[in-house]
Amino acid sequence: MAVEIVTFGCRLNAFESEVIRREAEGAGIADAIVINSCAVTNEAVAQARQSIRRLKRERPDVRIVVTGCAAQTQPQMFADMIEVDRVVGNDDKIRGAAWRAARAAFDADDTQKIAVADIMAVREMAPHLLDGFQSGLPRVFVQVQNGCDHRCTFCIIPFGRGNSRSVPMGAVVDQVRALTERGHAEIVLTGVDLTSYGADLPGAPTLGALTKQILRHVPELKRLRISSIDSIEADSDLLDVIANESRLMPHLHLSLQSGDDIILKRMKRRHSRQHAVDFCSELRRVRPDIAFGADIIAGFPTETEAMFARSLDLVTECDLSFLHVFPYSPRPGTPAARMPQVDGNVIKQRARRLRDAGEAALRRRLEAEIGKTRAVLIESTTLGRTDHFIPVAIVGDTPGAVRTLRMAGHDGQRLTL
Repeated sequence: MAVEIVTFGCRLNAFESEVIRREAEGAGIADAIVINSCAVTNEAVAQARQSIRRLKRERPDVRIVVTGCAAQTQPQMFADMIEVDRVVGNDDKIRGAAWRAARAAFDADDTQKIAVADIMAVREMAPHLLDGFQSGLPRVFVQVQNGCDHRCTFCIIPFGRGNSRSVPMGAVVDQVRALTERGHAEIVLTGVDLTSYGADLPGAPTLGALTKQILRHVPELKRLRISSIDSIEADSDLLDVIANESRLMPHLHLSLQSGDDIILKRMKRRHSRQHAVDFCSELRRVRPDIAFGADIIAGFPTETEAMFARSLDLVTECDLSFLHVFPYSPRPGTPAARMPQVDGNVIKQRARRLRDAGEAALRRRLEAEIGKTRAVLIESTTLGRTDHFIPVAIVGDTPGAVRTLRMAGHDGQRLTL
């Protein structure tokens, strides 16, 4: 076998897994499984460890390499696992030199497992254009930013990803143009803290300026989409392009985390509840059909029932159609882990109530779509997505095409024709 990748966590990890595959195979790594781990919750770390043990039981002769955010923040824990042969740092994982060093270590039977550098010392970011990985996919990702300069009290990710760094605008435009010329209909801009894009570059361009440059210089691009953003960092150019550019998809995923001002302060978030409500209201005014998703944490330390109720109410007040619900999980070394904790059963109950509210909100959105005509990107012979990112059940169409289709109904999860 060549290199097999097992990916946990975010879309950015999924993108980077294909960079890993290219670089590892280019370095001559073979008969290896790479675990690209996530550190966002204790459960994510536990899942990676369970996967490592299971894979080694099933395939005892294969080498196992662990990388990703959990490997960066807890390298010794993974090195102590007898199943693990190598631990590679989160920035090194996308660099060929790290995989050439891994192959040399394997060939020499080197017992030194850890190859993890100081992520905070990384200051630049190189673009990665993935020709082979993205060929044939209707929707493809372009990584424009990595790392985070903020220090939310619950979050370990800055210590797994490092400080914020951006790909220069010209390089991003070149990537988008190349992918568009290969026939990809939709490009998704992705990063760890996407709205901090450009602060480290000469002239400090913004995410809004980047989107305008892409749409101006790649007129053949059919659809541009933005992944998760921090609304407090949304710049005037971004608001302008959302309001006035039909090729920018009317769907935003917001990093809200809570609907209670006291909890937001304890999280060290920079927005207030009212800012979140006003932001959604203003964008809905300038683009009435826009759809919102959001990340919300259930059971953050010190959260009372009344505080949680304000998060629950936010689903309706911001008209959120898609929820990512995270039961709070204390991450070692973060300030929130030292705060008074909410009982685990209460956290589970609140997370379930949030998910129920999210499912009800999605059903309302699906029902509101019945009878409407939407542009649908065909992702496979059975699935498409509207410009609002709503899934649509498809029967035998051509992946990559954009069809104008009328929505006839829904099954609770997807629109139907």
